[in-house]
Amino acid sequence: MPHPWLADRTRLFDASGIRKVFDLGAKLADPINLSIGQPDFDVPAEVRQAAIDAIQSRKNGYALTQGMPVLREKLQAAVQREFGHADRELFITSGTSGGLMLALLVLLNPGDEVLVFDPYFVMYEALVKVVGGTVVLVDTYPDFQIDLDRTADAITPRTKLILFNSPANPTGAVAGEATVRGLAELAEKRNVALLSDEIYRAFCYDGEFVSPAKFNRQTLVIDGFSKSHGMPGWRLGFAHGPAAIVREMIKLQQYSFVCAPHPFQWAGAAALDVDVSPQIEAYRRKRDLLVAGLADDYELVVPRGAFYAFPKAPWGTGTEFVQKAIEEHQLLIIPGNVFSRRDTHFRISYAAPDGMIERGIEAFKKLARR
Repeated sequence: MPHPWLADRTRLFDASGIRKVFDLGAKLADPINLSIGQPDFDVPAEVRQAAIDAIQSRKNGYALTQGMPVLREKLQAAVQREFGHADRELFITSGTSGGLMLALLVLLNPGDEVLVFDPYFVMYEALVKVVGGTVVLVDTYPDFQIDLDRTADAITPRTKLILFNSPANPTGAVAGEATVRGLAELAEKRNVALLSDEIYRAFCYDGEFVSPAKFNRQTLVIDGFSKSHGMPGWRLGFAHGPAAIVREMIKLQQYSFVCAPHPFQWAGAAALDVDVSPQIEAYRRKRDLLVAGLADDYELVVPRGAFYAFPKAPWGTGTEFVQKAIEEHQLLIIPGNVFSRRDTHFRISYAAPDGMIERGIEAFKKLARR
């Protein structure tokens, strides 16, 4: 029985299925861990040194709520060069998750509908529910590409927001420019807010990244350093969009997260000058290694970005397959129903050493042919 003092919203969702597998992995002696979306490369050395220097020079107090000028102004200039929107403002968030939370709190009233493309990042549905919104899922199976007609049909008078993520977690799908443009124009035409989660924008392997903000000036963008620079534990993100929305998010940050970690903002400024293309190229090779290893036994849409693959289970449900993978091979992967209304697929994270991926491929082959 739940504690009688708990608020109703705590019963709207369960603990993350990803976190459950993460906790399980900590108890196993030698797991094949392909479960967590965390880069296996460390923060670049010069960025680590910038963080140390900031700490040693006593930049350890509260930061400005909107972010320290050393990082904020550098990012604002980069965004201005990319989009050229006179009304686009930027601030520093406590991770991309913090930015997403602030955006939903600012944009949604109870009962507002949010279009979410299925499969989706696990946090989307939970956070929409926390703020009183209603998730409306738009199916993207079997190729995980957005159907603009299906999206348009899902919009109702209560639709307030479209949540867009490309490159996508959990599928690795990347929307093409025509789709991105069409979605941006649809949102503008129907007067619906568009939020673009661009945390994986650096990880595009087969083409250039395209943001819907290029085609729709009202697009709100959430981004950060966790994936591109291997610093998920530093909780350093940023958001940019129409000034009226961003200023309300900053106001709300004052009363919630207060600020992003101060010394890591100085490190983030240094990170912007670091070339991460070698890490991206390494992940392209990891993608190719995994895809080739699964080709004979699994139905898999080739992931074009991020560092995930989303194969169909060769037998049973996604949940049943994952249970056997863990029981028989200590192979940690995530069942697809964590990210979807369907339980047919499972997620692999190839943000792992090559040797771990190769061990995983051998386990996958045995599982498919058992």
